[in-house]
Amino acid sequence: MFTKVLIANRGAIAVRIERTLKKMGIASVAVYAQADQDSLHVIRADEAVCLGDGTVRETYLDIDKIIRAAKETGAQAVHPGYGFLSENTDFSAACEKNGIVFIGPTPEQIRLFGLKHSARSLARKAGVPLLPGTDLLSGREEAVRAAAEIGYPVMLKSTAGGGGIGISICRNETDLQNSYDKVCYLAKSNFKDDGVFLEKYVERARHVEVQIFGNAYGEAIAVGERDCSVQRRNQKVVEESPAPNLPQAVRKSMYEAAERLAHAAGYRNAGTVEFLYDEAEERFYFLEVNTRLQVEHGITEEVMGIDLVEWMVREAAGELRDIRSLIGSPKGHAIEVRVYAEDARNQFRPGTGRVDDCCFSSSARIETWIRRNVVVTSLYDPMLAKLIVHGMDRADAIQKMDKTLDETKIYGVTTNLQYLSAILHRPDYQEGRLFTKMLDGFQPEEHTLEVLDGGVQSTIQDYPGMVGYWTVGVPPCGAMDSYSFRLGNRLLGNEEGAAGIEMTMRGGSYRFRTRTSFCLTGADMKASLDGEPVALYRVVNALPGQVLRLGNAVCGMRTYLLVAGGIQVPKIMGSRSTFTDGKFGGHNGRALRTGDTLELRADCFTDSCASFPLEYAPFITHEWTLGVLPGPQPTKEYLAPEYLKTLTEAEYTVNFNSARTGVRLNGPVPQWTREDGGEAGLHPSNIHDNAYAIGTLDLTGDQSILLGPDGPSLGGFICPVTLAKGELWKMGQLHPGDKVRFRLLTLEQAKEIRMAMEKNLSFDYTKAVLPESLPIAADYAILSQGRADDMDYCLRLDGEENLLMEFGRWN
Repeated sequence: MFTKVLIANRGAIAVRIERTLKKMGIASVAVYAQADQDSLHVIRADEAVCLGDGTVRETYLDIDKIIRAAKETGAQAVHPGYGFLSENTDFSAACEKNGIVFIGPTPEQIRLFGLKHSARSLARKAGVPLLPGTDLLSGREEAVRAAAEIGYPVMLKSTAGGGGIGISICRNETDLQNSYDKVCYLAKSNFKDDGVFLEKYVERARHVEVQIFGNAYGEAIAVGERDCSVQRRNQKVVEESPAPNLPQAVRKSMYEAAERLAHAAGYRNAGTVEFLYDEAEERFYFLEVNTRLQVEHGITEEVMGIDLVEWMVREAAGELRDIRSLIGSPKGHAIEVRVYAEDARNQFRPGTGRVDDCCFSSSARIETWIRRNVVVTSLYDPMLAKLIVHGMDRADAIQKMDKTLDETKIYGVTTNLQYLSAILHRPDYQEGRLFTKMLDGFQPEEHTLEVLDGGVQSTIQDYPGMVGYWTVGVPPCGAMDSYSFRLGNRLLGNEEGAAGIEMTMRGGSYRFRTRTSFCLTGADMKASLDGEPVALYRVVNALPGQVLRLGNAVCGMRTYLLVAGGIQVPKIMGSRSTFTDGKFGGHNGRALRTGDTLELRADCFTDSCASFPLEYAPFITHEWTLGVLPGPQPTKEYLAPEYLKTLTEAEYTVNFNSARTGVRLNGPVPQWTREDGGEAGLHPSNIHDNAYAIGTLDLTGDQSILLGPDGPSLGGFICPVTLAKGELWKMGQLHPGDKVRFRLLTLEQAKEIRMAMEKNLSFDYTKAVLPESLPIAADYAILSQGRADDMDYCLRLDGEENLLMEFGRWN
């Protein structure tokens, strides 16, 4: 037996093979492209060899690199998995030449079955039923004559390759004439062989395949069958074993035909004989042989109680005899679904992005390569995982798969999970009435929101954000205008922390893929739903396919799109908010882009028409008065007594260079009581680092900046005043060019504003009026100071929620 095996593959199949090798006590060697460095197959292998950066051809398809990796690591055998080099005769021969065992059929068998016309010829000799068809065609004219003899419709097929590439259904001579050159070109460009042939096309066909296995001692047996009829674009989506509604006599004949073909080829190792089954006639026809492990091999293992990968390894080592004695009667029913990173509503467009989080059901067999923060690229097949369940019977298996899909969550990339769930609920699937074209035109509703245009900077935010991590440098983030944001959630009946979209300056456009109740709050971006105006602070019900468009915010800066149940993204540090500078949280830690899809809850429609009176809603203007509390550092050791008077009497202008980190204000230069910052720096605004609060006015040099929810937690600048909590929302609506004035408040006045805001959030309508200024001196910010235990201390007010404690020995 081998002591070390190299896996010449990636993704879920590599992880699957590693699991069996570990069970067998065999060390595994993974190979990987640089783009796959965080894949589970790399992490779980005993050794890993990097194939460098580049395309598939430069990495996983580079035979020389794979052989070199096997020799350098001392691997005695190579398991090719499926895809890539698994059916490559040059690779199989190269392994043999270098004294490395190829775990699979011989190069001759791969070559024989790799060309469909030669496979048909052997099948004919073995007495396997064939569809009416031709050998390789010499040209278009011969194809037209042959099609007339066979009778339309026909399939024009490339002799090499698979996966539905190089197949065209021709219903008449015009279709055939138009398809001929295209199919030849696809075959040549994808498989380096432009040979094509014709085959009769069965309109309502099923795809049933038989697992075969042979060894070097002349044994070759059938090991169960699988139904792979549920396909989209000739690609399998849902597979099951045994095939439903298949007469036992037909099943027996299929097994016998598959075994005759395997014996005729002297077949070794794992393979699959694929048949087209005409259910109406109860007749089956040979399609092709796959000389490798199939993607769906797991359902055969579940039903037959075997491990095909282990068999493959043992057979390649010459240790597998008397195969038939290793299998018993099939038990129960197994179903597999393929989870792809693809957008089913956009012609199955492959998806890319970072997996923000993934959670798989514990009640299923999971084969996957992804984990949190893995990046899904466009370099490879978009399959993320295979979910496999085994039930007592088909009904039990369907129920288990339905539960598995409901419990499986993948965030950050668009997947077909909801599409798969919808397939299971189709009556024809439930009843086992399967055929290969059953999914044509099938476009079920999805509980998702599609981003058509992300606007200037639209991000997922929630309330109150990532609270509790400020001390380690992680800002809370969250909705910058949390007042408007919270009102929208209240109107929808959401939990206060439900996530929504914060749109900045320009909103963009979004398509609803299911009936959805939503609400817009904050700045007016002149929104429309399929061209009809949408009012702010009112629950609106959208139908599937309707598009919400938002323009520019003329007054104010941020608009919030809230949906019933909230946007479904994973929590990080207790929040669903996006921290764009940190590149985490929300959706991929970034602003939304065209093509993103955001998952909604199944109950995202409430049939509500609730609204909030606009006269009590947050008032957005171009001229703002902001209520602030003195503190933490407006005092005489830093600023002249007249500074607070200047602050409240001057007019500031919002600078265009503002963001969620902070809003810059152009205004008078602060009046300093010192010429420099001493040991802290040359400018009088400099001090040694101290903690900042959200909404603090930070004097960075002579520039005044209101620190935002994404701002720094520490800094080396003086902060004279801090926004009252009930005034923080205004910072999120400050538009470049807006005029700003400040009004000093006491703690009691700040509380009045905050309580008025909370009343409105409870729909106890109250006008939130900013109180008039009272005479407040700079020393209001000093709550306590003195000396204790030979240490000087000073306790400073820093907004309504924070205190700044200074202590040390002062002269």
